[in-house]
Amino acid sequence: MKTPKAKAAPLKTPKAKIEYRKLSDLKKLPNNPRILKDASFKKLCASIAANESYFEARPLLLSDRTGQLIILGGNMRFEAAKANGLKEAPTILLQGLTEEKEKEIVIRDNVSSGQFDWDIISSEAWGSIEELTQWDVPLPIGDQIDNAEDGEEIEFEQSLQIAPPKEYILIMADPNSIEWEEIKLKLKLKIVSRGGYKKGSPYHVAGLERVLNWADFKVRYDNSDSK
Repeated sequence: MKTPKAKAAPLKTPKAKIEYRKLSDLKKLPNNPRILKDASFKKLCASIAANESYFEARPLLLSDRTGQLIILGGNMRFEAAKANGLKEAPTILLQGLTEEKEKEIVIRDNVSSGQFDWDIISSEAWGSIEELTQWDVPLPIGDQIDNAEDGEEIEFEQSLQIAPPKEYILIMADPNSIEWEEIKLKLKLKIVSRGGYKKGSPYHVAGLERVLNWADFKVRYDNSDSK
C-alpha cells in the first residue's frame, strides 16, 4: 500500500511592510514627470503638518533596482517632508521590479494630484498613448482629439475668465523666465498703475501692464521683430 504524498504548502508572497527611513538615504526620481505648483505644494506641506498619520496612509514607494533607494511614488511628499523639517518618512520598498513596471507605478501613483510635465513624459518615453490611457492618465486635449473614437465626446477644461467679458487670449510664462523677459521685450510692456485699487491705498502701486487691447497689441507686434 502506497503512502499518500503530503501536499506541499502553498507559497505565500510576503507583503511589503512600511518602514521608516531617513530622508537623507533616499533619492528623488530623475526627471520626475509630475510637479506641484506653489499653492498646491503649500497645501501638501500643511496637510502633512496637520495630520501625523498622513504618511502612514500614503508612504513613499521605493525601488532598489539601480542599487539606490529611488522614490517612485511620493517625490512631492518627500519634498514637503523636508520643507516641514522631518528627518524620516514611512516607506515601502518594492523589490523585483522591471524598468517598465517602475514607469507604470510612477504614472499610476501620480494621476490624482499635481500636474504632468508633458515635455518630460514625451522625451523620456514614459509610455505609449495606449499605456497612458490604460493607466488612467488624462491626456492633453490635442492627444485626446487625435485618439478619439468616432462620435466620442471630449470634455474640455474651462478657460480662465476676466470681467467684464472680453474676447481675449491669455499668454502665460513662468515668473522671471526667459519667455517672460522675451514677452516684455517684444510687446514693450510699460509700467502702469495697478488697477482695481483705490488711489492712496497701500495696494495702489505701480506694476507691469498685463492687459492690452487688440489695437495696441497689433501696433506693438507689427513694430517688433517677432515676425
